[in-house]
Amino acid sequence: MSNYFNQLPDFEYVSRLPDAKISEYITVKNLFKKGELRPDIFQNVAFFTKYKIEGDDRPDNVASIFYGDSSLDWLVLTCNNVLNIQSEWPLTQVEFDSYLISKYGTYEKLNAVHHYETVQHKNTDNVIIVPAGLQVDSTFSVDYYDFYTDSQVTATPVIPVSNYEYENKIEEDKRNIFLLKRKYLPIVNDDMQEMMEYKKGSTQYVNGTLKRADNIRLFQ
Repeated sequence: MSNYFNQLPDFEYVSRLPDAKISEYITVKNLFKKGELRPDIFQNVAFFTKYKIEGDDRPDNVASIFYGDSSLDWLVLTCNNVLNIQSEWPLTQVEFDSYLISKYGTYEKLNAVHHYETVQHKNTDNVIIVPAGLQVDSTFSVDYYDFYTDSQVTATPVIPVSNYEYENKIEEDKRNIFLLKRKYLPIVNDDMQEMMEYKKGSTQYVNGTLKRADNIRLFQ
């Protein structure tokens, strides 16, 4: 994320170090500043394209592949509102295996039934009677009249889902993300510069990239 952090403005605050001189300041990056996509961009799917994370790719790998710039990993995360990469980004295979054993204890328990869900069921006119993916009881069934065969039908479109299948689906769903189309990068870059720039109007203002304060409440 070097490119992102390079854009963060600085602030100076009075040093609290034991050997600091009076009015000596320490300059650090203002981590309270946060870059984000404008609502009119973030909420418009036309600005994005679907992308599937492959293997053990990290955000910087995805940014390198899609944008040709690994430092845009922050944009990959921002596009998908990922705040906690440990829980919201796909685990590596090693991490996933470790997580499963930690949670379920043994490989045998991975094959135990986690829940039951429906598979898609259609009538003879190709009309969906039961959609796929509904979590149901193991005894779930549905009765309906089939006009084509002029008969009453009882369908039991239920399958068991194991603990492994359940956990694996969660991980697979994390792999389906959206990325801002490359042609809109200049707009985001301009917006970032605007967001990160300090505005005149406060006593702490020094210039567009620097504020001086002695209280963290003034970092914004």
